[in-house]
Amino acid sequence: MHQSTEISTEAMLADLRRLVEVESPSRDLSALEESAEAVSEILEKRLGGTAVLVPGEAGTHVRWSGGGTPQVLILGHHDTVFPKGTLAARPFQISDGRATGPGVFDMLGGLVQAVHGLAALDDLSGVEILVTADEEVGSGTSRMLIEELAQKCGAVLVFEGAAEGGGLKTGRKGCGTFRVSIEGRAAHAGLEPAAGINALVEAAHQVLAIAALSRPEMGTTVTPTVATAGTSDNVVPAEATVLVDVRVESAAEKDRVEAAFAALTPHLPGARITVKGTVGRPPMPESAAAKLFAMAQRLQPSIEGKAVGGGSDGNFTAALGVPTLDGLGAVGGGAHADHEYLMVDAMTERANLVSGLVESIRRTRRN
Repeated sequence: MHQSTEISTEAMLADLRRLVEVESPSRDLSALEESAEAVSEILEKRLGGTAVLVPGEAGTHVRWSGGGTPQVLILGHHDTVFPKGTLAARPFQISDGRATGPGVFDMLGGLVQAVHGLAALDDLSGVEILVTADEEVGSGTSRMLIEELAQKCGAVLVFEGAAEGGGLKTGRKGCGTFRVSIEGRAAHAGLEPAAGINALVEAAHQVLAIAALSRPEMGTTVTPTVATAGTSDNVVPAEATVLVDVRVESAAEKDRVEAAFAALTPHLPGARITVKGTVGRPPMPESAAAKLFAMAQRLQPSIEGKAVGGGSDGNFTAALGVPTLDGLGAVGGGAHADHEYLMVDAMTERANLVSGLVESIRRTRRN
């Protein structure tokens, strides 16, 4: 039997420092292996039992089980968007009630709060924990494991950073990236421009057509974000590439946008277009969070719920129809930015919310 412990902000900050100081950029396999070992050490130290390292092509995931019939999945990730060396420029520190450093808000702080909230319970049966290594790059190697555990547990708590003002995330847009590659034909821009097929001009036509797919009134945004073309100022560009960020609120809009990308056709004779990508994370409807959010409100009546534009692994579990509540992690802001921060005085309250939610979910299952 796991022995419950008092929730200590000081102990949480010590564990947070440990995780932040093991840099864990996505796709850096050796760094992610070291980070996974640090996560497993904290899990075993605080919760007992044995954490299992799950190697993958995109990094090492970490699993922990409290035994018994699975009832709730605690879901998070330990990879960050920050490259190796960020820590030297922006070390972990605490000042004016804020903890700063790479990954404190997205989402190492949430992991630490979850673990310490669980450590306050004297019984962890039914609790499953999965901390993945590839969330920031699309969860390609962890999605099947996430979905399998979510279906076994029947309830998912996601420890991504809180919404603005500390709210929980009760809905998320589906999201994905599309890559539009254009093939033209090079020619001398001065001697015989007409002999070329200008991939940059074709890209300009495509960018306008793609941007017109947005339907903001329906929550759909289609945003061209990165474009590359050309090799020299006197050569008709033979190739161009456009990257596009897509966010949707409904499955119908996902289908519409994917079909529109598949149907893109060239404007210039002889140009060729290749499209890759999908809306890889399906939308997380607010209905998926309703029951769990009601539990959270009973525990903390002032807490708010918000639908947000960003995606998480909760999108996958909600799309399966598994009750999913997100944004349970750190209160703070600046995800993916140099000013990322976590509010220290909110850590204990959030950890207590974890304890209460896990107890409420298990009590509901027993009745």
